[in-house]
Amino acid sequence: MTEWQKTGWRAKERVQMPDYPDAGALARVEERLRQYPPLVFAGEARRLRRALGAASRGEAFLLQGGDCAEAFDQFSADAIRDTFKVMLQMAMVLTYGAKVPVVKVGRMAGQFAKPRSAPTEVVEGVELPSYRGDIVNELAFTPEARIPAPEKMLQAYTQAAATLNLLRAFSTGGYADMHQVHQWTLGFTESEKAARYREMASHIADALDFMKAAGVDSDSAHTLRSVDFYTSHEGLLLEYEEALTRLDSTSGKWLAGSGHMLWIGDRTRQPDGAHVEFLRGVLNPIGLKCGPTMTSDDLKRLLATLNPDNEAGRLTLIARFGAGKVGENLPRLIRTVEEEGANVLWVCDPMHGNTVKSATGYKTRPFDAVLREVQEFFAIHRAEGTIPGGVHFEMTGQDVTECTGGMRALSEESLSDRYHTACDPRLNASQSLELAFLVAEELRGLRDRMAEAQAV
Repeated sequence: MTEWQKTGWRAKERVQMPDYPDAGALARVEERLRQYPPLVFAGEARRLRRALGAASRGEAFLLQGGDCAEAFDQFSADAIRDTFKVMLQMAMVLTYGAKVPVVKVGRMAGQFAKPRSAPTEVVEGVELPSYRGDIVNELAFTPEARIPAPEKMLQAYTQAAATLNLLRAFSTGGYADMHQVHQWTLGFTESEKAARYREMASHIADALDFMKAAGVDSDSAHTLRSVDFYTSHEGLLLEYEEALTRLDSTSGKWLAGSGHMLWIGDRTRQPDGAHVEFLRGVLNPIGLKCGPTMTSDDLKRLLATLNPDNEAGRLTLIARFGAGKVGENLPRLIRTVEEEGANVLWVCDPMHGNTVKSATGYKTRPFDAVLREVQEFFAIHRAEGTIPGGVHFEMTGQDVTECTGGMRALSEESLSDRYHTACDPRLNASQSLELAFLVAEELRGLRDRMAEAQAV
């Protein structure tokens, strides 16, 4: 392994990144970003690595969720609050199901860039460069809007800093009080269609009442009214990532200062490519998306490159195959990991393999397909004797209409009502919480089977 430098990626093949027409403007933006403070700190990244290591051993469970792509024009304190709120509710339910701590990681404060299936798109006979996220260009279908503009990185930084500031306030300022979070969830279960979830919600309420009677409440226990909440995004735009990378004086290692956890996408995981080269050298926990085209040989190379010391919590493998395809792909990758003796955290992303186009022309994701992929993920791990350590959802706390199905039985005809995403469809607040209850049932079943096995 060659000695790592934060500029080393520039000598590698680059994919899914824009070619900026004004090199001088790009250099000026990078220089400004190098002067800015990092958005996150090394101690936080190390703490997250320890938590993810616990999840890889079944001692915790990862909940990772948030926007497909953060947009400048949809940025608001209310939107941040609503997504944070739903993630707290989901975490409460998952904690009950798993009986272990839930590690909460938002796709927030940095998820501005998006890979695309093609470099250009055609609308009514006009061909223009693809939209690559607000940090690169604009969604409007005009030649001017689609020109990559490096100044957008500065706006992304400002929005990320404001988002992190608010998240830190919410996490420690009483908004995350466990009793309050459960009251929000009880409101969800009052629906007639949520009857199957009321028993679980009632058991959570009983546990909180018992703790209060025993003298453990928000006033006496700080942990009941604050949470650790981390941010993550795909490390796609490497000019931005390099400019925010800082040397940690405590460890002598490099920190990607743009977010606590960064992941490598299914389109950018070339073992000799620029993205793998950059992310192999930072101390942050790293995610790696694993789709159907991931080969065992590539996975072996990536395991060795991204986690050469085989540290627990360093590498999260995010499986994304599509409902009905998990059995064809996940077992061979699990066996590859086991053969290598690699320490990894296995996480299910049931969103990206289940995107379809509706009859009305909207990209959507059927709720039933999302749930089915999660169930298949758990079933495969049960059969292989390995640990399903987390879930990764594209979701929002807002009442959007982008994914069909769920308790409200959202139809394809309803998609146009509140379809706000700039890229891929997200679960809305109700669908997200319903999915958390269903995943909690899977976790409870897994826990019960493990207890039975230990008793025998």
